[in-house]
Amino acid sequence: MRPALAAWLALSLLVGTGAEDMCGGPPAAPAHSISAPRLSPEERLSPHMPESLHCDACYAIAFQIEEQLRRAEGKVGRKALSESDYVEVLERSCSQGWESYGVQELDGEKRLAGPGLPRQEPMSVMVMGGPWPGRLSKMCLSYVGEQGEAQIYGAHRRGPAALRELLCHGEKGACTGSKAGGPVPPKALQNEL
Repeated sequence: MRPALAAWLALSLLVGTGAEDMCGGPPAAPAHSISAPRLSPEERLSPHMPESLHCDACYAIAFQIEEQLRRAEGKVGRKALSESDYVEVLERSCSQGWESYGVQELDGEKRLAGPGLPRQEPMSVMVMGGPWPGRLSKMCLSYVGEQGEAQIYGAHRRGPAALRELLCHGEKGACTGSKAGGPVPPKALQNEL
């Protein structure tokens, strides 16, 4: 009987069923495979933000501008900033690193992800860095140039919804018409719409 038990134990070790499994050890975790978004040549190589991500990018830019202006106002006791101060804050907002933004793919659709944008998928791969920070910075500078610092600051003073409306909606907004329609603002921001 003993040689049969020894042979069985040796055989079970060879085929991967160790004593742990036989004695009720923890079951092996199921393996999951998550792949990175498949980016088109335009998405990988172009210096410009792909059209399909303009609305997400606009919301990210509005969020970052709002955050930077809010922090600056907090330093001066919540009163309005001087023109030179808000111009400086807007420049800094657009030239920041933008490194915390990237692209995720959810159900075959690519979406920008990062602060100020709704969480897309907890179990997904986000492609960060590369061209995304530069694209966001260019778009931010473009919005500031088109709208003007005074108009952007005035919208900020009316609230986050007014700033998103100015930058992302309206006639030429990235989130208007038949385009993607934009991300759903995070819960905290929905109440202000």
